[in-house]
Amino acid sequence: MPTYAIGDVQGCSHELRALVDLIGFDPVCDRLWFVGDLVNRGPDSAGVLRFVKSLGSSAVTVLGNHDLHLLMVAEHLEKLHGSDTLQDVLDAPDRDELIHWLRHRPLIHAENGHVLVHAGLLPAWSVDKASSLAREVEAALQGPDYRDFMANLYGNKPASWEEGLSGHARLRVVVNAMTRMRFCTLEGKMEFAHKGGLDKIPEGCKPWFDLEDPAWAGAKIVFGHWSALGLVLSESLMALDTGCLWGGALSAVRLEDRQVFQVSCRAWADLVLPQ
Repeated sequence: MPTYAIGDVQGCSHELRALVDLIGFDPVCDRLWFVGDLVNRGPDSAGVLRFVKSLGSSAVTVLGNHDLHLLMVAEHLEKLHGSDTLQDVLDAPDRDELIHWLRHRPLIHAENGHVLVHAGLLPAWSVDKASSLAREVEAALQGPDYRDFMANLYGNKPASWEEGLSGHARLRVVVNAMTRMRFCTLEGKMEFAHKGGLDKIPEGCKPWFDLEDPAWAGAKIVFGHWSALGLVLSESLMALDTGCLWGGALSAVRLEDRQVFQVSCRAWADLVLPQ
């Protein structure tokens, strides 16, 4: 059963369908893993959600920061930004169904030595610990009091993990690490101001995956979120955000043999606001 991990789609439904055709995806015997950020900035977020939802158990998608932003806007807890392209979902006749489905996606998925997450894992977390923490967030997001959780979701603090954290602060640091993180200090404190590549590392920081002796060592982390990083394939990492939205490509990697499949973006990237 081949598994294909796919980078940030961000509403680029044409490219997604072209990529699925390119890999010859068969929902009977193949699986697709999505690194999150199915929606926003591209032209057809609703179409992407409908397509991935229609795949049922043949697809696994974890939540990204843009997916959470859509949930926040749908609940009137945040306003649309000038560069957002989420109105097609908000106006869709099946809006409630799509939002409900998205709210019930996991934050992390671990299977056969691979870990699927949108942004990354803090160095203090083993895969088992990260999975347990993700379940806490998912229970809050999917539970009857989910609006209370979401109302306290945003914020940069706390910026590092402490075992004694509880309540909204505990859940917020998990969400920030798994959906927003790029750089950390050497002590594991998240830095949110910089979005550039490895040529623009903020002083006193490293990419989250370069911190020494992480508890998750030995796992293969499959992630997106970081278009400035581009495609990275190493023994322990698969970075798959290749900036389809910004004029790059939409990428998939077959986990079993690391074969890469890519389709180039359409002209939409010329029509959206700068990053």
